[in-house]
Parts: sequence; structure tokens; C-alpha cells
Amino acid sequence: MLAQEIKITPKSPPGADKLVNLVNYLSWIVTLAGIGALIYAGGKFGWERFHGGAVESPKIIMAALVGGIIATSAGQIMNAAVSGGG
Repeated sequence: MLAQEIKITPKSPPGADKLVNLVNYLSWIVTLAGIGALIYAGGKFGWERFHGGAVESPKIIMAALVGGIIATSAGQIMNAAVSGGG
């Protein structure tokens, strides 16, 4: 009796579709920025190899990949955090 489970079901507030649309636009921009970063890093890698300079482009590639993974899985991460991982 004392330890009853309370069920909470999240609902979208009125006008949430506009906010979801904005988040979709932001996700698209982040994806585009990640693609741009990978293209830039590929060119920089070729330039560094040709000129024998310090190779910094792998850091850019890793940052773009990690950022892309986090950005594209943000919804799943938040759902897991809010639902307690299960």
C-alpha cells in the first residue's frame, strides 16, 4: 500500500509540433556541419601529408564523429535517462 508505483505519461504541450520542427532543423544543421568538418579534415589531412606538417586532422575527424553520434542519438539518450535506463 505505501509503495505504490506512480505512472507518469509525458504529453506534448500545445504547439509542441513547432518546437519539434525547430529541433529537426537544428539536427539537420548539425549533420551538415559534421559533413563539412569531415570534408575539411580530409582536405587538411592531404595537405598535411603532402607538406610534411603536423598531423592534426585525425583529431578533427574524431571530434566530428563523436559529435555526430551524440547529436543523432540525443533523443534515445534522453529517453533512456528519463525512463531510468529501462
